[in-house]
Amino acid sequence: MTIQEFQKLIEQIYYAKDKKRGITGTYCWFIEEVGELARALRQNNRKDLAAEFADVFAWLVTLASLCEIDLETATKKYQNGCPKCHKSPCVCEENL
Repeated sequence: MTIQEFQKLIEQIYYAKDKKRGITGTYCWFIEEVGELARALRQNNRKDLAAEFADVFAWLVTLASLCEIDLETATKKYQNGCPKCHKSPCVCEENL
């Protein structure tokens, strides 16, 4: 499934509810899912990781839809490597 197909699928399933909730309410749910992913990562809970990544991605996709952003198009930002140094792998200096 492409990113665009997944975005359309999530819109079919949830768009009406998400539109009613609005961007702010939907963003709050997204952050809650990110917290659940963080917990699974901290606990190295392999059983829950795939489900939590899927949930975070679904909520991110629904936020993009509410903002009228096609994520497949948006991800083209990275098609030529790092957007800053234009290399793959990235060779940007980072402050760690």
